[in-house]
Amino acid sequence: MTAPLTPQDQPSPHDESAEAHHSGQPHHPEHPDPAAYTEHGDASEPGPELRAEMVQASLVAIAVAVSGVLLGLLWLWLAPRVPLVWAGDNAVYLKNSEAEDAIGADGMFVLLALAFGALSALVVFLLFRHGGIALVIGLAVGGVLASVIAWRLGVWLGPSADIAAHAKEVGKGVAFDGPLKLRAKGALLSWSVAAMVVHLTLTGLFGPRDPEPLPGAGIHRA
Repeated sequence: MTAPLTPQDQPSPHDESAEAHHSGQPHHPEHPDPAAYTEHGDASEPGPELRAEMVQASLVAIAVAVSGVLLGLLWLWLAPRVPLVWAGDNAVYLKNSEAEDAIGADGMFVLLALAFGALSALVVFLLFRHGGIALVIGLAVGGVLASVIAWRLGVWLGPSADIAAHAKEVGKGVAFDGPLKLRAKGALLSWSVAAMVVHLTLTGLFGPRDPEPLPGAGIHRA
């Protein structure tokens, strides 16, 4: 006949967990530590940082687009004029047979847009040194908008687009300036291309870098 177990002979919970540890069986606590999930939960929420980058990119795009007004005024001032002559009977001819004046406006627009793109990228990099793809997108979108604004503003403020009426106004045989035109529409991308290239170059050369790991930091003792 088996004698009843005394309280001293009954196994304690501490002994059971110790036996499970030595036997290789997993031990599951009834109440897991909630701190183990806090670190992963915080790391998976980049919402505020992403929203801040989107706001910065929007401000950059707006500021760059507004600066297209200055590009349009400079283009109107520096672009070469195309002299025309009215010979009567609605016949208007180029005063100079060379085509340099006709393509000079496109070349001046491209040069000015490249300069504005590089300058805008430098300013944005100095203001926001952390970089980020959102800022590059803001520069690209703002550059296209600025180029379109500059193009339309220059054409609007330039010589009249109604060549026949302008020719009759100045008289037969008198030279007058033809309308300002942008024949190569690909020039509208010059600002954006220059801004993206310069900004990415500056970020790669002078942008912040991740700290290098300490020697032996990746070695784990058994």
